[in-house]
Amino acid sequence: RLRRELGPGPLLITPGIRAADERGGDDQKRTMTLAEAFRAGADHIVVGRPIRHAADPRAAAEAMQTEIARLFAPPR
Repeated sequence: RLRRELGPGPLLITPGIRAADERGGDDQKRTMTLAEAFRAGADHIVVGRPIRHAADPRAAAEAMQTEIARLFAPPR
């Protein structure tokens, strides 16, 4: 909605990013997945808890990077 209202000029930074399989269950009221954030027009995302609280933070960050690459890959 903000992208439609503000146009392409301002950068939109979206916090509260969660993996699709870990939505809910924390104190943050508004969260969204990577795909939801980018479809909504986010230019940048903020990912904290899914990486910080992961048993293997590196693997969690790499999984997020892989998902971002998949979202932006050219169609086959």
